[in-house]
Amino acid sequence: MPGSSWTREYGVTETTSVAGQAGPAGQGPLAGLRVIDLSGSLPGALATLFLADAGADVLLVEPPGGSALRRRVDWPVLGRGRRSVVLDLRAAGGRDELDALLADADVLVTTYRPATLAALRLTAADLAAAHPRLVSASITGFGPGGPWRDLPGYEGLVLAKLGVFHIKEAITARRGPAYVSVPFASWGAAHTAVHGILAALLERDASGLGQHVEADLARGVGALDTWNFYTEIVGIRWPDAFTVVNAFNAAGEVQGPLVYPLLTAPTKDGTWLQFAQVEPRLFLALMRELGLAEVFTDPKWAGIPALPTQELRTELWELMIERVGRRTLAEWEEVFAANGDISAEPFRRGSDALGHPQLVHDGRRVTVTDPELGPVVQPSTLVHDDGRPLRELAPAPRLGQPATPAPATPLASGPASTPSDATPLTPTPEAASTATTPLAGAAPEQPLAGITVLDFGLMFAGPFAATLLADLGARVIKIETLEGDTIRRVAGFPESGGARVMQGKESLCVDLATDEGRAIVHELAKRADVVLQAFRAGAAERAGVDAATLRALNPELVYVNAPGYGTGGPYGHRPAYAPAIGAASGLALTDAPGVRSAVTTVAQKKTGAVRCFAAAAAVPVQADGIAALGAASAILLGLVARSRGRATGALTATMLATATHAILDQVVDYPGKPAPREVDDDAWGPSALYRIYPAAHGWVFLAAPADKEWPRLTAALAAHVALDADPRFATAPGRAGHEAELVDVLAKTFGTRPAADWERDLTAAGVGCVEVAERSQQTIIQVEPAAAEEYCVTVHSDVFDEHLRPGPTTRFSRSATSPKGFTHAGARTDAILAELGYGEADIADLRDRGIVGG
Repeated sequence: MPGSSWTREYGVTETTSVAGQAGPAGQGPLAGLRVIDLSGSLPGALATLFLADAGADVLLVEPPGGSALRRRVDWPVLGRGRRSVVLDLRAAGGRDELDALLADADVLVTTYRPATLAALRLTAADLAAAHPRLVSASITGFGPGGPWRDLPGYEGLVLAKLGVFHIKEAITARRGPAYVSVPFASWGAAHTAVHGILAALLERDASGLGQHVEADLARGVGALDTWNFYTEIVGIRWPDAFTVVNAFNAAGEVQGPLVYPLLTAPTKDGTWLQFAQVEPRLFLALMRELGLAEVFTDPKWAGIPALPTQELRTELWELMIERVGRRTLAEWEEVFAANGDISAEPFRRGSDALGHPQLVHDGRRVTVTDPELGPVVQPSTLVHDDGRPLRELAPAPRLGQPATPAPATPLASGPASTPSDATPLTPTPEAASTATTPLAGAAPEQPLAGITVLDFGLMFAGPFAATLLADLGARVIKIETLEGDTIRRVAGFPESGGARVMQGKESLCVDLATDEGRAIVHELAKRADVVLQAFRAGAAERAGVDAATLRALNPELVYVNAPGYGTGGPYGHRPAYAPAIGAASGLALTDAPGVRSAVTTVAQKKTGAVRCFAAAAAVPVQADGIAALGAASAILLGLVARSRGRATGALTATMLATATHAILDQVVDYPGKPAPREVDDDAWGPSALYRIYPAAHGWVFLAAPADKEWPRLTAALAAHVALDADPRFATAPGRAGHEAELVDVLAKTFGTRPAADWERDLTAAGVGCVEVAERSQQTIIQVEPAAAEEYCVTVHSDVFDEHLRPGPTTRFSRSATSPKGFTHAGARTDAILAELGYGEADIADLRDRGIVGG
């Protein structure tokens, strides 16, 4: 756009791009995409960071005095690669200046509450009228509808309301809900917003129109859940036939069978290890290494790991902890190097996480020199392209002084291309849309209609990325072994462990070790748009589904690796499961920083093991969901790049690297970096005004950390305590200097009434305060019909018939979504083979010879 306001005012140099050719080196696949960032909080910053890292030209619009993000310890990362302009939207002419910027923009991201958007004339209707090609994304706390829409959008309020503090209560030795430090909800909201933005950009290529995208923290944290939602459905629907078992009982003794393959224990020299031996053969390998292989043949241990008595469960747990403690960390590292079927990770903390050998090997630990702070050690781009970061990273901008961006190359727009030698697969009846009601009107198709994804993922972290795309209209064909993915059997009730990750997918069971099996998936790859694989390093090559092989068959294929560690390197061959990644990346010790203290007795080791397990492994929030959302962003990035003539190489987003992006404030490091504020060891919360408090009945979570919220809080509590009359708390510095005293006053006050009463009265006064749920998400929705209506949809599946499931994580103003249920392993094998031209006799022969199943 020669002469545009963007070019004149912000120094963007425009060049010409030829469709099908990448732009100048270092620009990234989204070069030429222009993003206005009006977000002033973490979810929006994480979303636009992903776009900036991928090459988009992101302009951060800051109020006078600068964005609150600049006061965060991770600002050097959150702000990198973007530019800054100071603009007072409430001043005369401020809104007109913003309109001038939006005239040239492709994307707008906001984190304002709905009332503020209306006051600023930034609603979906306002933007559609003034800027019809703009894709606007709004990120809120609980969404624009439902019973909780008026609650402030604080991370802690969302986690408290949805039961996450209850689920994680074992991270502290005291009883009751525990504050969770990892910003799970913000990460979820950020990347579901990214999914909506990129999907809407794809749709715009066909329609020529932008649209409004809505994401929120409540749906974002719900997107991280692996199987908790479905196991609780089982417990509610069949209470006499199935009991949902917690990992540990109230006395801190083991109950759940997964505790053994996911063993947490200290070494002889005091380093806590998190094992990850979920597959049966991996668990067998661990027990052999511990000298306990006899448990598989001794009748005493019949049923292992699901043992019938508490005495046996405790005895085995203590035996395993004791055997781990016979060796030092160095001795265990020798075991891991020699035996690829045994793996454990030390619990890392803070910036130590970026020193992980795999991250260093993959070039995911980088240093960017900031002109004021000096060298800043930080993660590289979340996605790598053919083993390299997406672009060269630039430091965060000074306020109102934009950094000099790389030359921006306008992207060639147009519909996504289809390989000329391939026939697109025809959607089957099960793949037809059961679309939810869009926000305004209806589109004839979902934003990913016509896209076909081959899912070679295993368990959850990789394949749930494809599940998210299925909700947006993609056809997802899940490639499974003849026995089906292990996740289908990970929980006690049939299919409940895999129900979430299988939603909306068509399952094909095939043996990739056979020539005939490989021929089937090769034919599918010719007709697909995306291949997602999450194998250990080298496994895709051995199976004949690696990038080089499949892209030789289909040069326009978007190929995404989503392994635990990497496609090579020192840890690439290791099995990777969420608990081990949580330990290695620093996620676990962010939530439970006091766990690393020295322990000597069996009782101390067991207490520490419970806390470590809760921090690293407890569903519904852990590393699996974080990684899945990042992998979905990588897939959509590849599709958008392809549709605009900037096709990428093989994209890679690993579990380990993605987890470090979710806790930037912990892992970033630079000279003089302020220490990030930690939760206290009893896990009440990081400050007096952002904290869990016991009430007369239950607990409350108070979220009123901003100075402007203090008058509202004092007024709301005036009938119970005269906070405004206490000189110690009259100013923000005074409150900080007398925090222990303020905690004491507030604790005594909240202890006088039930939590539900405090929530009712304080929320009515505009203060962030909710009763901490003592149940988890599915149970909450069962007793809150209005919440079920807002956050869930009703679908049908093979096991549960008609049932609730979490709804799509992103909503669109024009496009529809297509939430579905799940099917058994191999349920679509025959139909898919028939589409490929196999006759009934051929299919029967393949089944008889064990080539296909289902």
